[in-house]
Amino acid sequence: MTLTVIHADERGSPKNRKKIEWKLLTDLPVQSRGDAIEKLEWYSLRWKIEVFHKILKSGCRAEDSQLRTAQRLTNLISVFCIVSWRIFWMTMLNRSAPNASPEFVLTKAEIQLLDRLVKDKNPASTQRKTLSHYLIKIARLGGYLARANDPPPGNLIMWRGLSRFIDIATGATL
Repeated sequence: MTLTVIHADERGSPKNRKKIEWKLLTDLPVQSRGDAIEKLEWYSLRWKIEVFHKILKSGCRAEDSQLRTAQRLTNLISVFCIVSWRIFWMTMLNRSAPNASPEFVLTKAEIQLLDRLVKDKNPASTQRKTLSHYLIKIARLGGYLARANDPPPGNLIMWRGLSRFIDIATGATL
């Protein structure tokens, strides 16, 4: 087997952490610097794939299903993939675009239900209610405390909160 070693060092000296240094082995063709950068970009996305699978495995508990046919299992995993993607997407949006409009992710009915269900910590505030504001409300349904110094909610908290919210929304609809 022919392998190529790609050795990449982070430029500059970051504060409060070690400099990133990757040594990757690949059997894919690397003929130029551009090819090497492409492979590094692919590898940098690996953690997102692993987080998605963690949501699928830990949140949805896909492995625990008791389905007996391949067709039923395929259908279940298809639905779980959509749910897992939504949770991952919402978590990442909360970090990358917290000031976006909540309508980007939630319907007007979901926003109204969240306003009635999870009271604002500072009701006197006249601030525009952002995407982050509503995603934190969902996270609070999953056990997130939303203290001033808490990091943004993670995928599993979002899973728990969204799962509970969907149950409540379904009940409200019925």
